[in-house]
This record gives sequence, C-alpha cells and structure tokens, in this order.
Amino acid sequence: MHGHFRILFLYDVAEGIGLDALRPLLEARGGEPRPSLVHPIPHYLRFERPPVIQPVEPMVLETGERIEVRTKYYDYGVVSIELEVPFECDWDSLVLQSSRWIGAAELGTRANELLPIALNRASPALIRPYQPWLREDYFIVHLREIVGEDGKTLAAGELLASHAREIAQLVRGESGSLSDAERQEVLQSSISYSRTDLLVVGWTGALVYGSREEAATTIHLLEYANTQLLEFRHYDSLLTQLLAGVYRSLEHKSGVMATWRLSREAARLNTIRLDVMELTEKVDNAIKFLSDMFYARLYGLAAAKVGVPDYRRLVEQKLRTAGELYRFMVDQFNQTRSFVLELSVVIILIVDLFFLLRGK
Repeated sequence: MHGHFRILFLYDVAEGIGLDALRPLLEARGGEPRPSLVHPIPHYLRFERPPVIQPVEPMVLETGERIEVRTKYYDYGVVSIELEVPFECDWDSLVLQSSRWIGAAELGTRANELLPIALNRASPALIRPYQPWLREDYFIVHLREIVGEDGKTLAAGELLASHAREIAQLVRGESGSLSDAERQEVLQSSISYSRTDLLVVGWTGALVYGSREEAATTIHLLEYANTQLLEFRHYDSLLTQLLAGVYRSLEHKSGVMATWRLSREAARLNTIRLDVMELTEKVDNAIKFLSDMFYARLYGLAAAKVGVPDYRRLVEQKLRTAGELYRFMVDQFNQTRSFVLELSVVIILIVDLFFLLRGK
C-alpha cells in the first residue's frame, strides 16, 4: 500500500490576515506563495478567499527522517502548519506507524517553533493579532487506491469489509485492537461517492481512500472543518471571559453613579457581540457548496465529528445571553437617567417655589 500521513497543526493567531498584503511579503523573503489550493477544486466548491500556501524547508527529525512542510494562511486569522510523511507498507505496519506519528510529541514541538517564524514573515498582514494562540491538531491517513491481483481497484465496500479492524485503529490512532462496539461506532462515520473513494472520519483523525486527485478535496474540507472548530473555540472563550466580566461588574457596582457608567460598558459589550457575529459569518461564508450536495454532506459529517456544531451552539447561546445583558444594561441606564432627569425637574421646581415664596 502507498499513501501519506498528513498531520495538521492549526493556530488561531489573529482576527484576520490580509492575504493580498501577505503575498508580496512572502515573495520579498524569497518564498513562492501559491494563490490558491494545492490541487484544483471542483467547480461545485468555491472558496471565497483561498488560503495562501508557503512551502517550507523539510523538517529533519532526530531520527534523520525528513518531513515535507507547508504553511497555510487563512484570511480569517488561522495559520496551518502541515506535515506530510509518505508511507509504503502493509496493514500491520501502517497501524503501528499511524499510532507513532499521532502520538509524536516532537512534531508538535517543532510545529510550535515554526509558527513564530511564519508570523514574523506575515506580521504586517496580521489584523489584531492574538496572544496566546489556540491550537487544534488533526491527523489524516491518505491511502491511495489498492489494486488487486486481478488488476481491479479495491472497492470502498470491500475495504471496509476486509479491514474494518485496521481502519478503526487508524482513525482512533490506536495500535491495539478496539472493541466491536467501538469499531462499529467508528465505521458508522463513513461516506463514499464512487466505488473507489471513501472517508472514515473521527474526532482526532480520518482515513481517506482514493487517488490523490480525488482525495485532495476531501482533505481540504477536513482541514476547513478543523479551522472552523478552532474559530468557534476562540469565540466561545472570548464570550465566556466577556460575560464573566459583565457579571462581576453588575454584582459589585451599585448606586446611581455606578448605574450611570453602564452605558459605556453596555456599548463595549454590544460592540464585541457584533464583532463576533460578523466574524462567525465570515467563517461560515468562507466556502460555498454549489449544486453538488455530496461534498456538503461530507463536510457536515466531518464538522459534526470534530465538534463544530457543539461549539457553534455554545457561541450562539452566549451571543443571545450577551444580547439580553445588553438590553438589561441599557434599560437600567435609561431608568437611572429618567430618575435623574425627574429629580432635576423636582429640584428646579422647589428652587422656583422657594424664590417665589420669598417674593423674588
């Protein structure tokens, strides 16, 4: 069998990256940035702003192994460090190699070292950089088509039937055999379009079966699902901190003067809430599915397995809470302002009556 492992290290580094400003920066440093994806994508998929891809010098491990490296810059602020390792082996060796790479701490450490170098190149193009950075890892096993002794390509159904045990181990990143129930749970998350293509997707990794050209789009969608997960994790963390700060402010501040300052805090809360809504819409619209629903279903399966809908629901719930708090704070401010205005009118009337009674 032939194929390659692809290990993705995704970092949320900024609110956005100006891709048009980034390309000249990379070219000035001797790079050859690519304006679009590595492989052409089908006409029924459209990336609004395809990521800029920067080839990097191969990584040499302590064992002497060389790993191909690419850096991808997404316009919504995600940087991807992609490592690619080819393999040529049998099933048992593939399972052992997969378990080794998915648990290799050295790869994560080296990716963390490459990120500051990439950000230094892209620094002028970063929009509102973050610190610290959130990270997501994902592991993909791309298994190219297997040709049998009869010269025919092994079908996806035959692959699942004959190597269910190994496929489940690959997706889970385990070297030992899984239970029947766990194996069945893994294999339920599979999808095929033609006789010779297959995706089995899990939380931490996926198996993609098919030719390099056929698998390219599936791999792009797996990566995009993980960038979405990373973005929603960031928004969830941001809103959690924001709401906690608002709750503390409401608990410890009382009195007319404190309530009067609610206007400024409410405006800040609503500004951040609208910013998050705008950014989530930007991430959602980064890719469009046109007429062909298979890749839409494939993406839906991948997104569900890595947890995108769960974090999206958390973000939407916190956005609703932020909206309710904003309205509450504005109401409190308006009530206080009305009270102050009414009190001012009463004081003016008392002063007028005082002077009237004194004959002035």
